[in-house]
Order: sequence, then C-alpha cells, then structure tokens
Amino acid sequence: MSEPNVDLEDPGTPLKELNLPPILKPDKKTKSDVYYTVTAQKGQMSFKDGTTTNTLGYNGNYLGPVIKMTRGQKVHIKEVNDLDSETTFHWHGAIIPGKADGGPHDPLKPHSSRNISFTVEQPAATLWFHPHPSGKTGEQVYEGLAGLIYINDKQSKKIALPKKYGVDDFPLVVQDRTFDNDDQFNYQADYNADGTQGQNILVNGTLNPYINVTTRFVRLRILDGSNARNFTFKLSNGQKMYQVAGDGSFLDKPVAMSKLKLSAAQRAEIVIDTNDLKDGETLKLTAGGQNVLTMKMGERTENYSKLPKNLKHMKAAKTPTGDVAKQKLVLSGMSKMVRINGKQFNPDRIDIHSKVGQQQVWTIENKNEMMMNMIHPFHLHGVQFRVLSINGKKPPMNLRGNLDTIRLNPGDVYKITFKFEKRGLYRYHCHILEHEENGMMGQVLAE
Repeated sequence: MSEPNVDLEDPGTPLKELNLPPILKPDKKTKSDVYYTVTAQKGQMSFKDGTTTNTLGYNGNYLGPVIKMTRGQKVHIKEVNDLDSETTFHWHGAIIPGKADGGPHDPLKPHSSRNISFTVEQPAATLWFHPHPSGKTGEQVYEGLAGLIYINDKQSKKIALPKKYGVDDFPLVVQDRTFDNDDQFNYQADYNADGTQGQNILVNGTLNPYINVTTRFVRLRILDGSNARNFTFKLSNGQKMYQVAGDGSFLDKPVAMSKLKLSAAQRAEIVIDTNDLKDGETLKLTAGGQNVLTMKMGERTENYSKLPKNLKHMKAAKTPTGDVAKQKLVLSGMSKMVRINGKQFNPDRIDIHSKVGQQQVWTIENKNEMMMNMIHPFHLHGVQFRVLSINGKKPPMNLRGNLDTIRLNPGDVYKITFKFEKRGLYRYHCHILEHEENGMMGQVLAE
C-alpha cells in the first residue's frame, strides 16, 4: 500500500489576483502589551465567479488574518468560538505555556470565549494557527480555519530581505481542495483515513492566483496548509530559489535550491531574484504539475542589489552531553491502524514526563513496513527543535534552523534536540490531520 493520491487538476478558471490576508488590527496596544480578538466563524466565499461556497474563517469568511507579534511583547488574545461545534485555537510553532497552547484536551464550547496571555520569547518566524478539537480538526481546517502569525525581532527589522507586505513580501497559504457539483467543500465525501486531499490548489483562498512583481527580489512565505498533501515547489524556468527561513527561524545563510519539499504544516520562506527576467514575462511557482502562483514581471525597482551572505548565526546543532533526557518514538501504520510506539492515543495517558529546562534528545522513526508505508509529518507542540541527524547524517542546510515539524519518509530516522521552556501538557502527532484523529498522537507533560 502507498499513500492516497488525488491528482491535482487545472481549475480551468482565469488568473485572479492573489488574495492578501488582512493584518489583524489590535484591540489595544501599549509599549509592552498587545491585545487581539480572534473569532472562529461561519462564512461564505466566492472562489469561482457566480457561485458561493460555505466556509469557515477567523474574523472573516475564509482563513484568517495575519497576526503580528514582536519578541519581548506580552500578547493577550480573546479566543471566540462562534461555531456550532467545539473548537480550539492552536498556536502552531509558538513557545507558550501548555494552558494557552490550544490542544484537543482543552476545547472551547460553541458560542463561548476565553482569554489567553503569553510573552513572545522566540526569534522572528512565520508561524500559524488552526483548530485542534478532537475528531473535528480535519473537517474544520478543510472548511477554512487557518491563519498566519508573523513574529518580528530586532534582527528581522534590520535584515536586508524584502519586508513590504503585499509589495515584495507575500504570504502563500497553499492548500488542496475539491469543489463538489454545487461548488461546496464536502469533507465527508472527500474524506480519506490516510489524509484528505483535494483536486485544486488554493492559495490564500485564490484559485489560479497571480501577483504583479514590482521589485527585483520577491519573498514568498509558504505554508503547506493542507490536511495531508506533500508539495514539491519549483520555478517554471528552472532557476534556483533561495530559502531564507524554515518553520521557526531564519537559516544561517540563504540556501539555493531548485526544488522545495514541504509536508502538511511545514513552512519555508523563499526569495526569488527576478533580475534576468524581462518586463512582461511571467514566472510560475509550480507543484504537482500545476501552477501555484503566476508572477507577472512589471517594471521593477532594485529593492536590494544582492541577498545578504549571512542571516542568523545558526551553527549546526551538536549532540548535547550531560543531563540529557532521551526518548524514542516509532511512527507506524496507516488508516485506522496508525500508532506511535505501538499505541494509539489515549487522552487519559501521559506518554512522556519531561522536566522544564532539561535538554532533550528524541529519536523519531518512520517504521518501514512492507505493506503500510507513508510519509508522516511529525509535529511537536510548545517547542522549536533542531535536527541533529537524519539517518545518521547531518541535515541539509535548509533544515538546520528552528523547526516544529519534520517530514519523515518511510524508514527515516531523525534525531532532534530541544528544551521545554514552559510548563504544561503538550501533544505530539502526525500532522496528516486524519492520522492524528485516528490515534497517531501522544502526550508529554512538561513540569
């Protein structure tokens, strides 16, 4: 058996300008604190001309706004559930106390709200937020609940990379969705226990999107926001793109690459140099044989003359010594038979007890089984980790920053290291949302 694959198709719709998520306005802001309200709600969206699709969104019809945070700032969020079912607000990639993390153990009842607060103590990154309720995560994400978080710090403000939102710095929430005969999302009809996939690529909720390029360098912050699909991104003319950041930090230096692989929940920031393209030409970002984004070259200003040589001082992670706690997690199975260490998830069981501040080395293996092999994206809540090795070798340059999700091919063995900085109950799981709901998840208590 191999993983399900719904082939991507051309949506057959004309090019449409890329939707840009709004930047969320604070309810209140002081020198040290910022206050936001984030509401999960029902909506309707016109993806295709002349029809509307029933959707879910945060503070709007579909997806959510970009929430801006600054390192050192205290953030207060009022989480409002205006849905008819339970939800949670999971701040994916954020280093926050377990009680604010929004895992499935802490659901928010329909038509209720709660307040969380935390101090941002991590470096500049593009994180995201999405629901995580037991048994409903896949459906709520498929119907539109996802949004981005931009963390800034002193370094990100100074760094010579494109940072004008919607001008030379674009978010790309890339998802696959199928429209039924009535142009609706039908999660039950599309459901696959090994990961629900769709026929069309949506980017920020746009079918067949384009942007007008007005600067030499363009920065794309890509999130694989799918329930399950793995994407391999390329440029249509074969030129290299430069990855500058991963899930949770800048990289040590820009990494030139001809293709970029992302699994569900992973993020990567890439910069494209359009210097060799003529005005009027187009360049396409593609995946799975389909266009993800068409870039129309206009008259361009030289926003930068070159990319910085160094981004963030990120030496390759070294295996720690001394007081180190070690764990081994083996991911196995498919469909309803998924397991971690031979067990399915039990909300009444703590799988791992961990000490706050103690260095951890975890070995994560995707068991190679003859009949049940799949890629599993592994995500750990509440931390950013570093990869020590992949199959005994140093990780490639673009996986040497801070990460919260790793893509394990069948047979892969990753060693990762990190510390829990906050107390609380956290989840770790496969980020194929249907696998997580089928029991490929565990709990760690950091105390």
